[in-house]
Amino acid sequence: MNEAALRLLLERVLAGELAIEGAVSQLRELPFRDLGEAVLDSHRELRRGYPEVIYCAGKTVAQVRTIVAAMLEGGGDVLATRATAEMAAGVMELCPEARYNLLGRTLVIQRRIRPLTETSIAIVTAGTSDLPVAEEAAETALLFGNRVERINDVGVAGLHRLVARLDAIRCARVVIVIAGMEGALASVVAGLVARPVIAVPTSVGYGAHFGGLSALLGMLTSCAGGVGVVNIDNGFGAACLASLINQP
Repeated sequence: MNEAALRLLLERVLAGELAIEGAVSQLRELPFRDLGEAVLDSHRELRRGYPEVIYCAGKTVAQVRTIVAAMLEGGGDVLATRATAEMAAGVMELCPEARYNLLGRTLVIQRRIRPLTETSIAIVTAGTSDLPVAEEAAETALLFGNRVERINDVGVAGLHRLVARLDAIRCARVVIVIAGMEGALASVVAGLVARPVIAVPTSVGYGAHFGGLSALLGMLTSCAGGVGVVNIDNGFGAACLASLINQP
């Protein structure tokens, strides 16, 4: 249930097209829907502006299909993250128009076309190995109605690559910086642009990078102001925060 659907429901009752009992029946499942193994938060889009997102890691194909089917009955958009190709195939049997991003492991069913924001979110990666997290962030931001500018492979090992793209980064309202190794790119970008920077450490690196912990700690101890940090590989969380900043 989203705001548009709720308004339509109330307008139908007001116009006499829908009995009060029918409206009550539809509203009964507004807070949540118990699916057995999962409890779907059907009220989230009304509260937050975007629907519950399915985190697929640890779930079976059947569980993902059940949750998607319930969300489709509600008429809203569907976003699933960390989805496997097998999960995507199972969902596409239910909804052929579903879009699967193999690199980002995201599955999107977009049923409402939102006008894109005039301002944009820049998604900046240190290296090509960071692209899976960047694509998760990009798919999330796009579904939520944001313009996205992808700027890839501009890490600090070749700073001239970043300098060449500064004008594009400065045009964005908020910048997501995604980097592994020591995670230095977030500090560099924050020191060069007057925009909020959301730093995403990735589990990319040699030897003692501790699965992204070294990048996380480097970003948390940044000497540049205006840097916020989300958890390791959390492109979805970064995009949610960036969308709240970017939306009018």
